[in-house]
Amino acid sequence: MMDEFIPAIIRDSYWFMYPFFYFIYKGKNIKRRMHFKSIAYTMSEDEYNNFYKEADAISSKRITDLSESNINYIIGNIPSGRNSIIDIGCGKGYLLDRIKKIHPDASLHGLDLENKIRYEEINFLKGSITSLPFPDNSFDIVICTHTIEHVIHLQHAVNELIRITKNRLIIVTPCQRYFYYTLDGHVNFFYKAEELLKYFNLPIYSCKKIDMDWIYIGDKDPSLR
Repeated sequence: MMDEFIPAIIRDSYWFMYPFFYFIYKGKNIKRRMHFKSIAYTMSEDEYNNFYKEADAISSKRITDLSESNINYIIGNIPSGRNSIIDIGCGKGYLLDRIKKIHPDASLHGLDLENKIRYEEINFLKGSITSLPFPDNSFDIVICTHTIEHVIHLQHAVNELIRITKNRLIIVTPCQRYFYYTLDGHVNFFYKAEELLKYFNLPIYSCKKIDMDWIYIGDKDPSLR
């Protein structure tokens, strides 16, 4: 709401945004976090990853960034059967646990920079989205939610996601205007669907806005449609 209804000259003002950053990041490293976009592209991969690990934002306490409507839409687009499913950037594993309740025969895997999984029956793997440690077509369903907006080398990351997908790729990312001062550490912004779709080359796809997120579903296997 703040992005949509406050004039840009005010919304993207340092002094207007400072109290929000102070609150979200508990008063720690505020100037560095506010100027993240100016330093992100100069960081090494380890420095970049540590920037997020050390954030200690209030939002990190959430069990998931996904809305309930988005979760239901994702689950509704997972075919029944013994699918192998991986969530890239799985966080605490909440989405995979919800999938397990509806698709108990699925083989579930989660990948992230560190293991924060809180649920059983999820196989965790440590890794980076830009260098996924799997052969081509490894998983029936590849899911990646609220992750690509943080990735510096975005096209390379998308290519990796497509590479390990056997049947269906599901992406969730915010529908968000660009502002310099954003509280969430995003470097990629997709206010229009075309700004997202240009990174993908799957011929069979849908892209739908639900709540404030884009949900892209691309298929390698036409029979899934």
